[in-house]
Amino acid sequence: MKIIFTYVALLFVSASVFADISSTEKNALLKLNKATKGSQWTNKWDLKSPATTWYGVEIKNDKVVSINLMNNNLVGVLPNELGDLTSLETLNLFRNDISGVLPASLGNLKKLTNLNVAFNKISGQLPETIGNASQLKSIELHMNRLTGVLPVSIGSLSNLETLSLFNNEIEGQIPTSYYQLKSLKVLLLNSNKLSGKLEKEVANLSSLETLSLFENRMDGQVPFDLEKLGNLKEMNISYNMFNGLVSRNLAKLDTLNMTMVNEQGVATTLKVSIDKNSAYAADE
Repeated sequence: MKIIFTYVALLFVSASVFADISSTEKNALLKLNKATKGSQWTNKWDLKSPATTWYGVEIKNDKVVSINLMNNNLVGVLPNELGDLTSLETLNLFRNDISGVLPASLGNLKKLTNLNVAFNKISGQLPETIGNASQLKSIELHMNRLTGVLPVSIGSLSNLETLSLFNNEIEGQIPTSYYQLKSLKVLLLNSNKLSGKLEKEVANLSSLETLSLFENRMDGQVPFDLEKLGNLKEMNISYNMFNGLVSRNLAKLDTLNMTMVNEQGVATTLKVSIDKNSAYAADE
């Protein structure tokens, strides 16, 4: 009986020792808590209890793999120490009051697949290091205050399926590297300050299902090559400065019927080609 009791006690001690995360990862969580006024969160952490009990934190094999603190009244900035959570797969901070810039250290998160900091007050330019988080499948940063240009490095994220950056103040052109995102299904860049042309290489986005570029400053000919996107189900590129003819198929696909704004700020509708009904006819 004594032997059994000792064995059980040892198991309990072992579990207590190995059930929590490393001091580095715990420090990263504590920094997040402090930087975003954890004492005012809707669902607070009891910092005297093990991290395994903290709201929204998922731990596997003594590693933090998920942080889900959506709509939890986080107020403040994101600390650089988030980059120490090297096993993190999901970071969901949707609909809070987070400000400041995204820390460049997020590029250290090589296992991160889902990043959602939408509906906050994130400002500044997206860090180029975001392309180092090579497993990313979804980036959702819409409804923030992002400025600057789109990071070229995002075009190297071969697993990326969703890129949602609408309703920010992002400028410049769509980097050519983005046209190589073969896994991309959803591209939402509307309501920014993007300029330049939509290149014919858009046809390379073979998995694309949704394309939204409306309310930007893009110009040039609408590429007939859009029709080559066999999986495209929804498109809105209106309220730009695109010009030229469009095919009937493209005009039907655009939810606002290709309404553009000219240099005088007057809304006009692009003319639909009478003789050319498809991209393939246009190529002849």
